[in-house]
Formats: sequence, C-alpha cells, structure tokens
Amino acid sequence: MSALSDVARIAGVSKATASRALSGRGYVSADTRDRVVAAAATIGYVVSSNASSLVTGQTRNVGVVIPHINRWYFGEVLEGIESALIAAGYDLTLYRLSSDAAERRRVFEYFLVRKRVDAVIAVGIELTPHEVGLLHSLAKPIVGIGGPIEGIATTSIDDVAAATFVTNHLISLGHTRIMHVGGDQEQEMDFRVHSQRLAGFRQAMDAAGLDHSQAFRVTALTIPGGYAAGLAVLADPRTRPTAVVAGSDEVAIGTIVAARQLGIQVPAQLSVVGIDGHELADMFALTTLAQDPKAQGTYAVSLAMNELTQGGDPGAKRWQPYPVRLEVRGSTTAPPL
Repeated sequence: MSALSDVARIAGVSKATASRALSGRGYVSADTRDRVVAAAATIGYVVSSNASSLVTGQTRNVGVVIPHINRWYFGEVLEGIESALIAAGYDLTLYRLSSDAAERRRVFEYFLVRKRVDAVIAVGIELTPHEVGLLHSLAKPIVGIGGPIEGIATTSIDDVAAATFVTNHLISLGHTRIMHVGGDQEQEMDFRVHSQRLAGFRQAMDAAGLDHSQAFRVTALTIPGGYAAGLAVLADPRTRPTAVVAGSDEVAIGTIVAARQLGIQVPAQLSVVGIDGHELADMFALTTLAQDPKAQGTYAVSLAMNELTQGGDPGAKRWQPYPVRLEVRGSTTAPPL
C-alpha cells in the first residue's frame, strides 16, 4: 500500500508538508500543493478520513435529516446540499426520519451525537428543544430549512405571505370566485405548511371583501391529488370557480390536466396559479411563485460552513425568509365575461 512517505519522496517535500497539502490544513504554496497532489495521484495514495479525524477531531461529514427523499421539493433541496458539500470537501450522511418516535430518538441520541458528523442540517423537520439542546451540548452546528426553531439559523419561504401574494395576483386580474385547493389540515407537515397557505389565501380574500366560506378543497399535494380535486371542483358549471390557487405546483398541474379533460380552457375559462417553481411549470405554462429549493440547500450549507469555520453569528441564529419570485406564464388571465 502506498504511504505518505512515498508521496513526500516523489514530490520532494517533507512528510509534514505532504500532509498539509493533502489535508488542506496549514499553509503550503500552490506550486507545492500541485506537486504533492500529482505525486499522490501517480501512486494512488488517498488520505485516510479516519486518521485525519483522529488528528483534527473532525469527520468532514455533515448529517442531513429529512422526512422524504422521493418528493420533488425535498429531492431538489438535497441536490443543492450535496453539491455544496462536495464543493466544500465534505461528505454527506443522510437520515430519513419516519413518524416512528423510537427511530427518531435513535437518530438524534445515537447516530448524530457520537462524533460521526461535524454539523447537522434539518430539512423540513421541526426539531424539539431537547434535540437542539443535545446537539448544542456537543458543539455541533445545526441549521434548518423550514420554519422558526429556537436557537438555530433556519430559512424557508413565508408560506402565509406566499399564498397571499398569488391570491392577490388573481384578484388583481379581476377574479372574485377563487378556490384554494390545498393540503389536509388534519395531516399537517412540520411547520404547518398546509394551514399557513390556507391562512394566506383567506387573508387575501378577506382584505378584498370576497367570500371564501366554500372556497377550500382538500387534496394530497401531488399531481394525482390535483387531478382528482380538479375533476371534483370543476365538473359543475354552476359552482365552478374562475380561478384556483393551488397549494403546490404539482396540485396546479393536476388541476390543469383535469380542466383539459373536462374541455375547460386554461386560462380563458379558468386561471390556475401554484407555489414552488417546479421543473414542470414551464411545460404546463404555469404561473407560479418560485422558491428555488436547490438554492435553499446551498444556502443552508453556507450557514453550516460559517458556523464550523467561524463560529457563526449568534444574532443570525433565527429564521430568515427566503426570497421568492413570481413567474407569470400562460395559466392566468382576466376572468371570462
């Protein structure tokens, strides 16, 4: 097996210099680093992460806890996290948390606290004060993507403001018969995304003096869910809304498909707006409030790296709203006369 001493001999440097060049810890000139890296590649030498962690006390590994890996939003966030960590020279260990309480305890009280990770990024997981305190007691930086969590830096879109904004977009076009098709209030995600988007819709309707007493339809936040709800909501011309605020882009896309099947023209007879910025939005000409989850993942990594390298800013350990942008396409227009 190739050894560090062989790398040092080929590069013409000391073992200590070769170690600094390959670990990235300590100063060496760019020319020396290039010679050492080339020498290591020539003989197939790879730095042992285990040995490095014994010296530095760091694993160069970040734990990510996430509730889903097969849903678009979470997959996009995860891709952003992974790319940013690789660029920073860190590995990723993924923990998918189910609703099982015993499994969650094992993740937080065993895997994450036994020096297997240097930091933790929680995606869509509302950490308890106990979990936050446990990780803080071991000096592990924690950041989150989701709503506010006391004592840590988190970011996410403001779901109430987002729903209010897209509803106001429809109101500004002249719509008064608007339906919200969103998530079940009894089966909430962490941070109450379903109820916050419903609240935002109702705030906009109230401010405009519009009735919304019969203007909410529950569905799964998926394309099939939007399709099923769309068929039910749009089937009767007597009660059909002129516009739909979807709880997600996938619901909006499903609603558009249902409208087409029923012979309803979008947007001439029905306007539809979503929230997310899904990769399929452009294909369906969907007007949406884009939140760029991949960039949220990248931003979360920057927060974690700042805490690891600089200690972080105590004043920044709070929730910060992530910016969104309205992408107007061909699914919204003025209501039919």
